[in-house]
Amino acid sequence: MVEAQSWTTRRSSNPRLETSVDIPSTPTGEVRYGTTNNIFASFSATSFVSPTILTALIIASWYLSNIGVLLLNKYLLSFYGYKYPIFLTMLHMISCTFYSLIAIRWFQIVPFQQILSRKQFLKIFALSGIFCFSVVCGNTSLRYLPVSFNQAIGATTPFFTAIFAFLITCKKESAGVYLALMPVVFGIVLASNSEPLFHLFGFLMCVGSTAGRALKSVVQGLLLTSDSEKLHSMNLLLYMAPMAAMILLPFTLYIEGNVFAKTIDKARTDSFMVFLLVGNATVAYLVNLTNFLVTKHTSALTLQVLGNAKAAVAAVVSVLIFKNPVTVMGISGFGVTIMGVVLYSEAKKRSKVTAH
Repeated sequence: MVEAQSWTTRRSSNPRLETSVDIPSTPTGEVRYGTTNNIFASFSATSFVSPTILTALIIASWYLSNIGVLLLNKYLLSFYGYKYPIFLTMLHMISCTFYSLIAIRWFQIVPFQQILSRKQFLKIFALSGIFCFSVVCGNTSLRYLPVSFNQAIGATTPFFTAIFAFLITCKKESAGVYLALMPVVFGIVLASNSEPLFHLFGFLMCVGSTAGRALKSVVQGLLLTSDSEKLHSMNLLLYMAPMAAMILLPFTLYIEGNVFAKTIDKARTDSFMVFLLVGNATVAYLVNLTNFLVTKHTSALTLQVLGNAKAAVAAVVSVLIFKNPVTVMGISGFGVTIMGVVLYSEAKKRSKVTAH
């Protein structure tokens, strides 16, 4: 049993949780589902807000939720002194389950899909296990590394995705795609060598988290291939969230001790913590909801471009707020990595056009 964490604030740590589930892109508009009679559709039809303004508001909400959950996690786990990242992630998963039920069964933002077989259930459970591995590694690493450096390492996901796609499915990319991955890796090497708060164990855990996230995306495309097994992104979240919470439960009890009692005891003397936890878990769900809405009102490509920019924006905001030291070489390395990710996206797009 690992000794329970203390409430003492350790300001040199920069925790960040990976709460957003890595889920497949959603077709835009009503291409897949046609017109619906749900509450959101009715609101859009009668809304006085122009489509351009509505799209801009949704994109702004996506940025605010993504960066907001990062800052709330950082404040809770580092400055506020709530030293239980695994339990906090489990609360996020419980929140995603609760809000997904309301959004799908009540507001009907997408048609509800049921798990049709034991085989499909086991596949989704396996994906949840890989997701939890990624989260646990990420949360462990974020106790040792600053948020900005974690963002830089997380941007290397395409590199690991290409590796796993080749190893598992023997899928070969074009030479241009592989060349575009070189600056992704070079930028991280550059940033790592000049990171003032570099920690080897934290770095290895963060790389494991990034690799786990890439592995899940490849395995997901491999397992849920048939039309009968494919789930809409919001339905997949509905099923994966409670599975992930169950998987995380023994980890939080073993690693973080009797965290339930400690949280209740803390809440009795500090009601503000309840507000922080509920708000944090709610924003964690909004990350997934706004992912869906951005793709619905724009495209999967737009979401990918916004994701590339989000890493840089989140890193800058975290440095401005939490004042962790950065170097010119580290910033340059991060910039090279982001440039490589953009080049990779363009190379992938050209590769698909050539293939067709």
